[in-house]
Amino acid sequence: MISKMTIHDYTRIALMATLISVSSYIAVPLPFSPVPVTAQTLAIMLCGMLLTTRQSFFTLTVYLLLGAIGLPVFAGGNAGLGVLFGPTGGFLIGFLLAAVFISFTKGDRPSLWRYGLVNAVGSLVVVNVVGVPWLAWATGMNLSQAFAVGFMPFLPGAVVKLLAATLLAWKLVPQLRLMPIGQSSH
Repeated sequence: MISKMTIHDYTRIALMATLISVSSYIAVPLPFSPVPVTAQTLAIMLCGMLLTTRQSFFTLTVYLLLGAIGLPVFAGGNAGLGVLFGPTGGFLIGFLLAAVFISFTKGDRPSLWRYGLVNAVGSLVVVNVVGVPWLAWATGMNLSQAFAVGFMPFLPGAVVKLLAATLLAWKLVPQLRLMPIGQSSH
């Protein structure tokens, strides 16, 4: 049986969708790539770590729908279906899959190593397995060109964000479990 969502679920979804939206404004365009460096992957990893699988799914669905209808929540304040179907659209879809993957595989007990591994797979593998081929398709690049401009330049920053998200989640998860908001349904 699927349990009903509570006000705590809705609050967490709204707060995390807001965090992801705000993180998209921390964007640095790269002259050689249609994909900017953003803080979104950090927010996506935190979403997966701090929310249930269901909450993560709805958070990213809300975020993508807000952007699709024209609210400026995508990287650098962009919005619209053109962004979803453009060069960065695959990364946006990858965010949804990554957050759900991270939530689903993180386990019940805080573990620094498991969090790091799950965040690495979610943020580096899941996002890019969707994003890089989509980038190639949307721009007419071949896969190696798309990999060179859509993944490689982002790797050093991705590692920093991965470490930050892992450490933050490792510290925050036990604290959130003490508060009523941490007791929401899965």
